[in-house]
Amino acid sequence: MEPLILLVEDDPNILKYLKMTLEYNGCQVITAKHGREGLKVLLELKNCPDLIISDIMMPEMNGYDFFDAVSRNPDCYHVPFIFLSALDSPEDIRLGKMLGVDDYLTKPINEEDFLAIVFGKIKRNKTINEVYSSYDIEKKSIPEERKDLIILAEVQWDDIIGPKLIRYFPNDIELDFSLSTVNEQLFDGSIAMYGQDHILNAEGLLINIKNVNIMAYVFFDSNPDDSYRGGRRNYMFSLIAAKITYFQSLKIKQIFMTLSSTVKKQGKWDIKEFWKKISDILLKTSI
Repeated sequence: MEPLILLVEDDPNILKYLKMTLEYNGCQVITAKHGREGLKVLLELKNCPDLIISDIMMPEMNGYDFFDAVSRNPDCYHVPFIFLSALDSPEDIRLGKMLGVDDYLTKPINEEDFLAIVFGKIKRNKTINEVYSSYDIEKKSIPEERKDLIILAEVQWDDIIGPKLIRYFPNDIELDFSLSTVNEQLFDGSIAMYGQDHILNAEGLLINIKNVNIMAYVFFDSNPDDSYRGGRRNYMFSLIAAKITYFQSLKIKQIFMTLSSTVKKQGKWDIKEFWKKISDILLKTSI
């Protein structure tokens, strides 16, 4: 099936060129002239696009506001999002990436690089969806009273039994699904994405676990340890909640990076303390 791409660009010449380029390379392309029109297009679609490409400086609604609106949409916030802009200063690029977009391309574009990034993002997102939507978990939803669900968990790799749930908080919560199974499968999914021998640097993924109607942000890393296969001990921190936005995941990633740094220094850490920091992000912010 041809990937569906939403292209938002106010320059008619660039819009025409990119549309023709993508269609020539096997994509379906729908277009909008600015962010407000892009939101209208999203609402009219039966299914979310496989990728959104947006300019930044546009009338009616700029790219930043458009991305913000998309990230709040419970149906489409998981769609890969690329900024394509003439704003090419290091500060502009850094801001775009800090906002959480999947990539930031500057004009004029190199067609070969542009297509490589487009199809790379689509393929990666498809792989993530296939990995995590295939899980067989006991229940298909969480009770209405669990809409405020926030769980922080630690998972470590064991060379004999594989991923193992070490601890989680709150640890007295009653769930309609196996937390251990979910975390083991999240860990296995990360390995499937990056490979057992390639989790050498900190990585994070925001995942929509559709069959249990919850979100997860996983952050995995490794630590030198000669007692483990390959001389490294792989581990993962996971946050499971009813809803996590891209913007929230950026702040959560910073907390997990601090936590991972503590682990690498073999320091003790209070799981309740980190849970409170993350809960503040999810419950006390408007994004």
